[in-house]
Amino acid sequence: MNQGRVIRMIAILLATFAFSARAKTFLAVPGQYVVKLKPTATVMSALQMERILGSEVKETINKSEGLILVQRPIVEERGAAISTLAHNPMVEYAEPNFIYKVVGGSTGLPNDAELGKLWGMINNGQRVEGDGGGILGKIDVDIDADKAWQIETGSKEVVVAVIDTGVRWNLSDLQNNIFVNEAELNGQPGVDDDANGCVDDVHGCDIAGKDGDPMDVYGHGTHVAGTIGAVGNNQEGVVGVAWNVRILPVRFLGDDGSGTLADAVKSIDYAVTMKANIMNNSWGGGGFSQVLMDSIVRAKDAGILFLAAAGNSSNDNDASPEYPASYAVDNVISVAAVDPQGMMADFSNWGKSSVHIAAPGVNILSYTMRGLQSWSGTSMACPHVAGVAALLLSQDMGQPYSTIKNRLLASARPIAGLRGRVATGMVNAYYALTNTAAPMDPNDPFNWQKTSESVSTDHPYPHRSRQEWTLSVPGASKIAVYFSKFETEANYDKVEFKNKDGVVVGTLSGRLGEVYGPVVEGDTVTLSFVADDSVNAYGFDVGGVAYQVQ
Repeated sequence: MNQGRVIRMIAILLATFAFSARAKTFLAVPGQYVVKLKPTATVMSALQMERILGSEVKETINKSEGLILVQRPIVEERGAAISTLAHNPMVEYAEPNFIYKVVGGSTGLPNDAELGKLWGMINNGQRVEGDGGGILGKIDVDIDADKAWQIETGSKEVVVAVIDTGVRWNLSDLQNNIFVNEAELNGQPGVDDDANGCVDDVHGCDIAGKDGDPMDVYGHGTHVAGTIGAVGNNQEGVVGVAWNVRILPVRFLGDDGSGTLADAVKSIDYAVTMKANIMNNSWGGGGFSQVLMDSIVRAKDAGILFLAAAGNSSNDNDASPEYPASYAVDNVISVAAVDPQGMMADFSNWGKSSVHIAAPGVNILSYTMRGLQSWSGTSMACPHVAGVAALLLSQDMGQPYSTIKNRLLASARPIAGLRGRVATGMVNAYYALTNTAAPMDPNDPFNWQKTSESVSTDHPYPHRSRQEWTLSVPGASKIAVYFSKFETEANYDKVEFKNKDGVVVGTLSGRLGEVYGPVVEGDTVTLSFVADDSVNAYGFDVGGVAYQVQ
């Protein structure tokens, strides 16, 4: 497919999103349609039909009835495709190639032992445990993995380079999805058999250690790899967003989790040489580097999507860029982190223009050097998006990186906690795979009724502040506090939001400006503000409470 046609298909996709978001979408094989031909068309050859229909004829279903199965571009919206086919003079009617399943029996979910703890994949409001304690999840704050897996679980044709601290490539829940370099596997020990600059790189390369074994000793890269592609449906541990994929470990971050510009560039170039399709980059630091940007451009020219963690310093990347996430190269997708309540994680960087999308990044369970552990960071959010990108590419390996990027961003789900923080919303695997616009967030307080309130901290607030306020809107079914300004020391000075039963439903921390707090069920919310004895900032001003009444 030429680039012009891709652009036209994307335009069709975006133009029809409003309709798609309102209509109920039934599962169907992406891009496939069952076509009933008119009697005069059945005498044509398959080649003639393909030319006239503008579609690939995959098979004849029933020759005497004039039924054929055709394939159209996956990025084309279903309604537009059916309309195009139905208006063809050769066609009586066209329908999606619907997917049918047994009634009852299996849930269709993978049987991996810890699936229920992966709130970023499937959030049923479960309690999410992590190093910072437990927090109740919020239903529907996830990537809709359960629905996405009914359509696609990945392909071994897709290669995702994990440029990080290495990967425990011999871990039983990962090893079947680890890249194998056949030239080195079947070559001579100590010889660079494929002349790629890395000797004996059977499972990737250790750039930092200057050898061919990218074994992780830190744990970070392994955690990332588990979220992208831990083997699915094997009754073991966790499951990756893509059950089937090839993970290419590239180690440039050493035993202490740090690395150099020179090794970062070598790592990106190595992944290009090994023909990776996607790069996951859960790392950052340093200032602008022309050398690093040029290496990302080389990846772009090779058709590779470059996923980058937005950073963990509660920073506005629009105002103060962080790299590599802020490089203005077309193949870069910058990823922020969301917590189980649907709020921007208090540590996450943001940027209304420069941070493209968000993903689950708080208390994410995956593998480390000490078994399964829950870690937090935009490092944990980034591989969720890389995994969804792998699912999209698995649908059609012919898609350029630009199409995958457009599909990810156009289908991102708007949630209230991200309003004004990222360019789109939260990644959603199901909407991305079905080329569907996510519906508006019914829990966005921006669209609710509001009362006026006047509650403020001291400006600046004193060290070791301990303050609490209770706000109510009698008769409300849901409420959310509106802050006209919110600025505290990120990660240390926090506001907890409790419902009328005293259960913590979310927190806010950092330089957030104008923002809404988490949605609280019921008509009462208590704000508990706690500050430490170090940096003291402006504090906050409450301007009102947004509410809904059932």
